[in-house]
Amino acid sequence: MDLYNLKNKKLTQVESKPFNFEKDIQTIIEENTQELFNLQFVTTELSVGDFRIDSLCFDEENKSFVIIEYKKHKSYSVIDQGYSYLSLMLNNKSDFILEYNENNKNSLKRSDVDWSQSRIIFISPSFNTYQKNSVNFKDVPFELWEIKRFSNNVISLNQHLPSSKESIQKIEGNKNSVIKNVGKEVKVYDESDLLKKSDEKTLILWEELQNRFNQLEDTTYVTRKHYIGIRKNNTTVTYVYFYKTKLLLHIVRGNFYDGKKSKGFFSFDDPKKISKSGDHNFKSGVVRKYYELVIEKQDDIDYVMVLLKQKYNSI
Repeated sequence: MDLYNLKNKKLTQVESKPFNFEKDIQTIIEENTQELFNLQFVTTELSVGDFRIDSLCFDEENKSFVIIEYKKHKSYSVIDQGYSYLSLMLNNKSDFILEYNENNKNSLKRSDVDWSQSRIIFISPSFNTYQKNSVNFKDVPFELWEIKRFSNNVISLNQHLPSSKESIQKIEGNKNSVIKNVGKEVKVYDESDLLKKSDEKTLILWEELQNRFNQLEDTTYVTRKHYIGIRKNNTTVTYVYFYKTKLLLHIVRGNFYDGKKSKGFFSFDDPKKISKSGDHNFKSGVVRKYYELVIEKQDDIDYVMVLLKQKYNSI
């Protein structure tokens, strides 16, 4: 990807500024986990047994721990390291909860954590073809993100998304392996898991909503246990929850912490006043404000899209 500065109608190419050390990448990410991944940072360089985890975070929305690993070079196996770290987490749950509790005012209990949503994020300036292909399955609980730095202090972060519909659990030779054992507890959800809750009319509404977003640039989708997130680049426009006869949409306005609004706090221009306001209180003390919209019939979609495009254009 080439970047240019435009000044007085003249373009000047922005030069790439490679990272010298993995620690440089780690510092940037750890200072911005909430902004980049909507994750609460817990601790750095956590030692558990024979392993050392670069960054440990907590996903408050999905009530799960997320491990972030940083790589400067390409000579490592994403699959081997990823499943080893997930196995480590699942076999040492108390250590992870203790680490969270020692670094936060509020405490977690084991029952507060949804271990089935545990995942690993790998961040590197680049991944080779072998690494990308090794995670090209629908149910691998890893994310690959490529990070670039440029001379004007611009940082880009792009996710490599899997395209395969195959399951890694069905590969011959994985029986009784760490992959099989982790797969018994960690569940990666796909669209079909959520759509089975809805009737045919609601599925048509979802298809139409997707069609509208697919006409916009930079739209991607992420599926979690309870929702599908519609994103612009890496930022979620709306979370879609599936019910039998309707779609429920949550649009994040922003966070309050210690009485202060987060940067870019969002508000609808909603002349029909169909949106409802709500909030969610996280254990970290963050209060997330959101709008709630309901789609129950085809006629709802046009006006809902007017509102959603306001959020989309604000990103």
